[in-house]
Amino acid sequence: MTVAETAAPAADGAVRIGIRLRALRAEQGLTIPALAAKASLSAGLISQIERGQSNPSIKTIQRLTSALGVNLWAFLGAAEAEPGGEPGPEAAETPPFVQRRAQRPRVLVGPSRMVKELLSPRGERGLRFLMVTLPPGAAAEEMLTGPGEKGGYVVSGRVVLTVDGQQAELAEGDSFQFDSRQPHGLANRSGREATILWIMSLLQPDP
Repeated sequence: MTVAETAAPAADGAVRIGIRLRALRAEQGLTIPALAAKASLSAGLISQIERGQSNPSIKTIQRLTSALGVNLWAFLGAAEAEPGGEPGPEAAETPPFVQRRAQRPRVLVGPSRMVKELLSPRGERGLRFLMVTLPPGAAAEEMLTGPGEKGGYVVSGRVVLTVDGQQAELAEGDSFQFDSRQPHGLANRSGREATILWIMSLLQPDP
């Protein structure tokens, strides 16, 4: 946990995470101190998250989901429609192998304000892919490691990918793949937003 994490300003994504966390905690009959003990987090931080006053880091979210016995996307719950839009009538007829744009689960992660949108349809499958958006100057240094593979494609902008201490500057159209047991991080050191299609096998916990 960092000072930046606990002091992160409230945002729509943080409010949704807070509401979902409070609901899941209540469903399991856990007090804030009890959940804090299970997740090895402070009760104060959990209270801030539930009030929408903190954008939790991905490691914090992973601790919470493990303590609650749910995966990341179950934790996020049903996605809301994009601002200014509603799911069309086709949403009710969507087959299980399709994920509609308006129904994507979306989360704002940590002080970097990185946005992750789940592109994979719901279900327990061996492959998951997301759209990751990094604002200018943002860095994701708390990426989870574990057995499996991660890969991706830079849709727009420029990013710096670090894998096991080795850095690569990637531009639009570049792609990558690596063993996700290696420590890794992603940063946007440019002055414009960057978007990455992020793909992973599911031998490791949710990212």
